[in-house]
Amino acid sequence: MHFVDVLNIGKDIIKANNKNADKNRKILEDHGIVAFDFMGAIGSGKTLLIEKLINELKDEYKIACIAGDVIAKYDAGRMEKHGVKVIPLNTGKECHLDAHQIGHCFHDLDLDNLDIIFIENVGNLICPTDFDLGTHKRTVVVSVTEGDDTVEKHPEIFKTANLTIINKIDISEAVGADPQKMLNDAKKINKDMEVLLTAIKHDNGVSDVVNFIKKTIEEVKAQK
Repeated sequence: MHFVDVLNIGKDIIKANNKNADKNRKILEDHGIVAFDFMGAIGSGKTLLIEKLINELKDEYKIACIAGDVIAKYDAGRMEKHGVKVIPLNTGKECHLDAHQIGHCFHDLDLDNLDIIFIENVGNLICPTDFDLGTHKRTVVVSVTEGDDTVEKHPEIFKTANLTIINKIDISEAVGADPQKMLNDAKKINKDMEVLLTAIKHDNGVSDVVNFIKKTIEEVKAQK
């Protein structure tokens, strides 16, 4: 007779990641930093949104970014042009960031001289779902070009998000997508999540995201 041991590898990985995420959050809060994880598919508008946020907030807050991707130098270069410190984080074959990787990035940042860290996760709506990075808020960016059924097809990532941004609504008619359906689908999945309709390229809705960032900073500071 053969005996088989059951190894809960997936659970162990998540448990270890959550421990590192809590450690990251403690480090951030000890330094008075508020961090944001931006998730979403390739081409949804994550990088452009972060660029816009940097420009809107850098006169008031000290900002750094972590750009995660299979090859991260391209998006990192776009962010660096706006005058902030950026850590490019290459994931190679990995399709998401994890808390251990983010913790290592802290060694290359002047944490005593920062207010905000923006983290751009690897572009997809599946892999990042279970991996808390130790940020204070998680944002999912989706585009109408992905189809107005993309939210209901990927429910898990929205369940742990604090904000969903439905982007490129200016071309929704051209691509035959209904942004309101996407908004409704998101709220059905997570009624406590804030949902915004945007056209980031044209600055439509960017101010609402800025307000979300500022409100989060106030909330985190009030908890200390």
